[in-house]
Amino acid sequence: MSALTPGSLRADAAGLRDGLVALRRRLHHEPEVGFELPRTQAAIIQALRPLDLEIRTGERLSSVTAVLRGDRPGPSVLLRADMDGLAIGEETGLEYASRNGAMHACGHDLHVAGLVGAARLLATRRSQIRGSVVLMFQPGEEAGGGAPLMIDEGVLEAAGQRVEAAYGIHVLPGAPGTFSTRPGPLMGGANVLRTRVIGSGGHSSRPHEAVDPVPVLAEIVLALQSYVTRRVSVFDPVVISVTKLAASEVLNVIPERAELGATVRTLSKAASERLATELPALAQGIATAHGCRAETEFEVVYPVTVNDTERAESALNTLTETFGAERVLRLESPVMASEDFSFVLDEVPGAFVFLGATPSHVDPARAEMNHSPRALFDDGVLADQAAALAALALRHVAARG
Repeated sequence: MSALTPGSLRADAAGLRDGLVALRRRLHHEPEVGFELPRTQAAIIQALRPLDLEIRTGERLSSVTAVLRGDRPGPSVLLRADMDGLAIGEETGLEYASRNGAMHACGHDLHVAGLVGAARLLATRRSQIRGSVVLMFQPGEEAGGGAPLMIDEGVLEAAGQRVEAAYGIHVLPGAPGTFSTRPGPLMGGANVLRTRVIGSGGHSSRPHEAVDPVPVLAEIVLALQSYVTRRVSVFDPVVISVTKLAASEVLNVIPERAELGATVRTLSKAASERLATELPALAQGIATAHGCRAETEFEVVYPVTVNDTERAESALNTLTETFGAERVLRLESPVMASEDFSFVLDEVPGAFVFLGATPSHVDPARAEMNHSPRALFDDGVLADQAAALAALALRHVAARG
């Protein structure tokens, strides 16, 4: 069926490019942060309204869920885009740069515009769709927790049946228009470690009359590094980064307590569960040896983002058929950044895909990473992003024969 061929999909997407770029730049100019994104939500609904979709908004967050039904019944598949920006002042110098103290420094403005484009492509192919496509526009990815809220509010069953697969695309620095993913673990799980060492305070000139928690905390920091190198298998890696230390704010005071904060990245649920038990025991053991006590919290923020093997292989094949093998890369190893889409992939099989979006005038090797106030993304990739999302959905719901 010619309307479902890669050539027709890409050609139709190219015709949408100018409108998608305009939408992306509008969103980029007025980013919103967190779970309540009323202007972004309104822009999405306005863009989707002409497509005759079943649209509903969230109750506990300003999400948008839209269902596109084909002309014949069949399975349902989900496509997701995150909507929120970051509380970062923009330093790109773009003419459409944000001026409100927030920034789309992670490319979520491209994600929204790309999914709107996919919706437009799919809406013109209703007669050849057997089933439904659920469009998930999600706030609260950067803060963590937006996806679980949408799952609780029924996004996976929005079409009247549970979706059989879920897909998302995330822009990253890299050659523009290059897609990459892998089966299995794709992105790390994010955990937070907080430890308070409690001793007894005193005057800095008389440390023997106090129980100083500061050197104890320093010993715990070093022990965390040794733990990774001697207790963790290199085949199930863990990254622990201590990023916060706090004690007395007065130089001549030995504080009663000292605190650390760390991020802990894992690539398996088993590793997270083990660390949740062993890291508090490590901290307490060191504290006890020095006459202190330790209070430790280990919080799982994001699970590991795990691509289903079958869905990831299907995604790689679909993208290769649509764009050519030279634009599709099978990643050899995961990355340790984390993603809220992991909650969706914990519930249904699917795949998450990266899309290189460094502007052509910037060397990808020198490009600012996501979350930088100077991060730049090429909105010229939007047409192919839309075509890719539509192609991934059509793999499941296109009528054959």
